[in-house]
Amino acid sequence: MTAPAAPPVIDLNADLGEGFGRWHLTDDEALLSVVTSANVACGFHAGDPSTMRRVCELAAARGVVIGAQVSYRDLAGFGRRAMDVPPGELADEITYQIGALEVFARAAGARVGYVKPHGALYNRCVHDAEQAAAVAAGIRAAGGSLTVLGLPGSQLHAAATEAGLPVVGEAFADRAYTAEGTLVPRREAGAVVHDPDAVVKRAVGLARDGAVTSRDGTRIAVAARSLCLHGDTPGAAELARRVRSELAAAGVRVRSFV
Repeated sequence: MTAPAAPPVIDLNADLGEGFGRWHLTDDEALLSVVTSANVACGFHAGDPSTMRRVCELAAARGVVIGAQVSYRDLAGFGRRAMDVPPGELADEITYQIGALEVFARAAGARVGYVKPHGALYNRCVHDAEQAAAVAAGIRAAGGSLTVLGLPGSQLHAAATEAGLPVVGEAFADRAYTAEGTLVPRREAGAVVHDPDAVVKRAVGLARDGAVTSRDGTRIAVAARSLCLHGDTPGAAELARRVRSELAAAGVRVRSFV
């Protein structure tokens, strides 16, 4: 008799701590009641020491895994502007960001469990082998073998694997995909999916079936163990709760990859 198939498992991650000083963007406390992994801004695109400390404390108290969301040094552009940073300098900046967050994570009784690039750096490392290698080198220099969260099939994953780092693929329910499996650039119309019902449906499809429909209607496979829920969109916390509820209803278990 054939044993029943194991239920699908997915991690829910969100970008948190994306404020600076008196400016606040994400509803960190509400999202931390839903997600299983927290991508914490490390001060280069958003975040400041007090925000990093607060989010680490909240995440640790709720059993949410802490991840370093590293980026180009671009506070003014929220890390979404293309930049050309020499590989050695970029590697040092990645190490610096992880180290800063690790101090606050340890103070909260936790550790940094993984690393995820943000914005322009994330997109650059999909295709740019040199920048991806610099990011991997920076992660290795931070110590240990931190998991690298990124787009499946990216140069970042290739560089991380070459550096001996574990990799985990992620998917986006609220971002449009190309037929090649990459994200449609934000500067293009339709890059972000705004309809909450569509986001929930796509989330369930990605988690349960490992597939999504691209912008041109092509059905593409997406090998992801983690699903990103953007925290900087209106109603993000409520949408995250809907996604988690519908995943449970579809028989998908929600659990961190770390």
